[in-house]
Amino acid sequence: MAKKKATTKKKSSTEILLVASKVREQIKGAGCNTAGDAVEGLNEWVTWLIKQATTRAKSNGRKTVRAHDFFA
Repeated sequence: MAKKKATTKKKSSTEILLVASKVREQIKGAGCNTAGDAVEGLNEWVTWLIKQATTRAKSNGRKTVRAHDFFA
């Protein structure tokens, strides 16, 4: 009986904030394929954007994150 290979795939400790099927649907709609790590990479970027936006809102004395906080 053959042994199963142990996978050493790195798991992200970041909670998934995206709907993976919707991300894949958008990518497929653009005529591209989705790699196995694409959604995880996008999720990490979105998490970073949220951290930046909350930092900006706080530095401006607000508790409310506004749309423009993501683009500053």
